[in-house]
Amino acid sequence: ELIQSGSSVSCGGSTTIEEIGLMEELAKRDDIKVWNPKVADGARAMDEIAHKALGADVFLMGSNAITLDGELVNVDGYGNRVSALIFGPKTVLIIAGQNKIADDVDAALERIRTVAAPKTYMKVRPNADLPSDIVETSYGQIVITKRSMVPGRIKVILVAEDLGY
Repeated sequence: ELIQSGSSVSCGGSTTIEEIGLMEELAKRDDIKVWNPKVADGARAMDEIAHKALGADVFLMGSNAITLDGELVNVDGYGNRVSALIFGPKTVLIIAGQNKIADDVDAALERIRTVAAPKTYMKVRPNADLPSDIVETSYGQIVITKRSMVPGRIKVILVAEDLGY
């Protein structure tokens, strides 16, 4: 119901979105346009979708951590996810499990260093050695979002179960 008929929808890399099957469900709707980078044929097509996503009506994503004060803390290697969070799509819907809650920014960054980043890295590179300084060497952006300058643009749906990393 948060995605209106006629909308274009895209997403960033999100284990949470994958786990709940949201993109597949949205693809069944004939009243919206879905740009899903996961079904792209090759790196060039994936890059094109990532750029299209900045102009989508709705962008779906998870969050690496959410503080008790409501700050969103995210790291990103490619940058498409955090750039869409910061600017572009008219609406950003963040779906996050209760496991993403952290006391403060320091705890959120620690959670990212010890849980989210290693698991994501190993998902993408299952046979690689895990770098000891994973956030610093593997993710180019660390973004802390305190609020949106556009009221109501970012909506957080917190799910009372563990989802994603």
